[in-house]
This record gives sequence, structure tokens and C-alpha cells, in this order.
Amino acid sequence: MSNILNGILLVDKAPQSTSFYLVSLLRRLTGIEKIGHAGTLDPFATGVMVMLIGKEMTRRSHEFLSSDKEYRATIQLGLTTETYDLEGAIVERSDKVPTLAEVELALSAFQGDILQTPPMYSAKKVGGKKLYDLARRGIVIERQPVLVRVAIELLQYNYPMVDIKVTCSKGTYIRSLAHDLGQGLGCGAHLFELTRTRSGCFRLEDCVPQALLKDREFDITPHLRRL
Repeated sequence: MSNILNGILLVDKAPQSTSFYLVSLLRRLTGIEKIGHAGTLDPFATGVMVMLIGKEMTRRSHEFLSSDKEYRATIQLGLTTETYDLEGAIVERSDKVPTLAEVELALSAFQGDILQTPPMYSAKKVGGKKLYDLARRGIVIERQPVLVRVAIELLQYNYPMVDIKVTCSKGTYIRSLAHDLGQGLGCGAHLFELTRTRSGCFRLEDCVPQALLKDREFDITPHLRRL
């Protein structure tokens, strides 16, 4: 494949895959070294990954990193985990079963501009060190709250699962929303499932499945977008 390709490839990331792995798949498929992305996803999460192909597009990554995002998320009540998601060790359990009215009221606290404290298990850097590197060493440090903008729609509540749609600004941690919701309800919670359905103007329905990138014969050219 020609190494002069430049453009955006929208990929539906598979679960238990990393952003780095997507980059490596595309490098192998295209022969292009300069490949990046406009915002990572946790390994367990799925959905829209905006992959930047070629030097021209990777230089413009800042144009896409600040875009707002949209997610579908499932939160499990009653279990608090170390990482705020299903991959972390359980640190607290609760038998409390919130009512629908209590869930709706708690979610109302996460609308509009809110201050959110980044989780320790995150790639955010403080003092030049990634928080998750410190967390893995058992070190917890004070984090400054960050102003983010959030709109949450309750899709379904069937205890212990709360399904929501989230539209949010750059830098919002859905894991923290799940954790903070659990704290507000007094029962604890963690993020059980997450799909990014939109990143800026790019939507899930326009993505190619990640599995196609493993096919050495797959031609990404017809799927490239140029802005």
C-alpha cells in the first residue's frame, strides 16, 4: 500500500484491545510509520477510535483531541472497585438497592458544568508522572478537580445495572462518573461497560470493525476521510 496515504480512519475498537495495538495493526497494514489517534479508550471499552494516518494528519491531532464525546455506559451498583471499573479489585460491597427516583435524583447532580476529580487509575500526569503508575505502586496523591461539561440521559435502570447515555467535554472520565454516582447513592458503583458512540463529528456507524485490520488484503483507502 502506498506510503503517501494521509487521512482519518474511523475504527470500532474491540474489547480488550489497546490504542497502541490499533496503531501497530495499521502500521503493519499500511507500511506507514506516522500513525496516531485522537483520544484513547480503556482496554475493556469499545467504540469510536479516530485513527490519524500519515504525517499530515498526525500533525493535526490537536484539532481532534479537544472534541466532545458521546458514550453509552452501564454502571453496576453495589460494588466499588479500586479502578472505578470492572477490571479493578473490589474494595467495598453494599446491599442497598436505590429506587428509580433516587437514581434519577443522583444523576441530576451530574448535569452541566461540574468539577470532577481525575481517578488515580488514569493516564493523567501530575508532576510529570502518570497517575496509574503511582497507583500501581500503592501511592495515592491529591488531585485537583477539573471543570468538565456533562449531559446524562438515563436509558434504563434494572438493579444493579444503570444504563446511561453521556455527552461530555474533553477530559471527562466516565469511570469517575460511575464511582461518584455510587457515592451519591450510598451504595457504591463501578463502570461495567463502555462504548464510545461519537467523537466530535465522527460516529460509531461510520467505523470499520477492528477485525478487518488483521486482514493483510484489507484496503483502507476507500474508508479514509480527508478534512
